[in-house]
Amino acid sequence: MTIKDLQPKAVWENFYGLTRVPRPSKHEGKVQEYLLNWGKEHGVDVKKDDTGNIIFTVPATPGFENRKGVIMQAHMDMVPQKTADTKHDFLTDPIETEIKGDWVTAKGTTLGADNGIGVALALSVLQDKTLKHGPLEALITYDEETGMTGANSLKPGILKGDILLNLDSEEEGELCTGCAGGVDGTADFAYRTYKTPEGYVGYKITVKGLKGGHSGMDISLFRGNANKIICRILEALISEYEVKVASITGGSLRNAIPFEAEAEILVPSADSRNVKALVEKKFEESKFEYQYSDPDMILIYEKQIAPASRYISPVVIGRAVKAILACPHGVQRMSDTLPGLTETSTNMAIVRTQKGHLTVHSLTRSSI
Repeated sequence: MTIKDLQPKAVWENFYGLTRVPRPSKHEGKVQEYLLNWGKEHGVDVKKDDTGNIIFTVPATPGFENRKGVIMQAHMDMVPQKTADTKHDFLTDPIETEIKGDWVTAKGTTLGADNGIGVALALSVLQDKTLKHGPLEALITYDEETGMTGANSLKPGILKGDILLNLDSEEEGELCTGCAGGVDGTADFAYRTYKTPEGYVGYKITVKGLKGGHSGMDISLFRGNANKIICRILEALISEYEVKVASITGGSLRNAIPFEAEAEILVPSADSRNVKALVEKKFEESKFEYQYSDPDMILIYEKQIAPASRYISPVVIGRAVKAILACPHGVQRMSDTLPGLTETSTNMAIVRTQKGHLTVHSLTRSSI
């Protein structure tokens, strides 16, 4: 069985079609073409505005012309994230789906149901000739995940309807009456590098296998943050041994909880055994802390054939690691009026060392 065999059939056939089309944020050309062709094939009026939004229009069923017009809204782009061992090019490859019990998932990548399933629902309504309705429109916006570009650039008057239904939600049978605002945060540490001294051995620390998830929908599940976990290890190594740090890489997207991080370190050869023991000890502390939320978390500690030739200023990396550990992550406050609703949260999403800069990216959401 494939997802095309699921019910309601029209919805899943439309969703399957979208999984065949690469559509990461900022690279929506192929899905725009797909949607334009879909409109032509189904006899639905369709156009693309100057920004790249796609707008479908269906006239009212005879006798329903005086009903209020309804606009269905969804977004065409998806979050492109994959596991480190998955060979997938989001610019060229289709999403490989599979059915696991009651769930549809993807093999090693994000599925793109945010908001592909919303687009599929809208298309299914547009093509259904049995529905009786007033004037009907569908707005499929461009680049929602990384900047709300399509929505922010929408020109007044281009839509005619009175009621807008946002199909970018999580739960069936519920109406969402509002949403959180968001703000990006970036911290930058400039650093100098120094030549690796004699007598040092190179190792790579990798923390992986965490569940990660969406920084809005899943933040209240209190899952582990790979960036935080690897910096706990680094802080201990820096404080107890003359360990040098050559690089840190963790997370890939602001709106995804980081499930994997790695660091290249340089260890005095005489301390190699003790450093390994400390790495494992600090990891086991985090493994115990997140044993229920992230049971598949693993540590890989491997010797490098060719150690890094340069390392980051110890003063800067020491301060940066402490700052990352102090940086807020997760739920900051729950709503006082709506039980179970996260009111304010932040995702400490990305850590990168590149070209003399250690950069930390976060995304904060709040409904106040």
